[in-house]
Amino acid sequence: MPKQSKNNKTILVIEDERATLQLLTDRLSSEGFNVIEARDGEEGLQKALKEHPDLILLDIILPKIDGMVLLKTLRSDEWGKSIPVIILTNINDTKITAEVLENGAYDFLVKTDWKLEDVVKKVKERLRLT
Repeated sequence: MPKQSKNNKTILVIEDERATLQLLTDRLSSEGFNVIEARDGEEGLQKALKEHPDLILLDIILPKIDGMVLLKTLRSDEWGKSIPVIILTNINDTKITAEVLENGAYDFLVKTDWKLEDVVKKVKERLRLT
């Protein structure tokens, strides 16, 4: 069940690392967003297509369906063609970065390089809340 917020924007966080998922959920909720969580790609895809969030934070390496396949599947869906997606990953590979951006990801953040404030800023920029 999404956590209710004051700005009515919903973020779907698809992340299999529990600590990272909790950190993102807590921070985004405190910023006033509704947050939906998914711990694997299959669950994430189902929730995305059912709930139609305003933005998706997506890990690449996920159980069941990896983030790249999930992103391509979203882009083949009428609703999913335009959903903003920000990739959060441990992979720092220019080939993968290029592929993700070619498939319409808004941004690509390597987990070791970002701070929580950076993620919140990117989300707000993309949703034009800054």
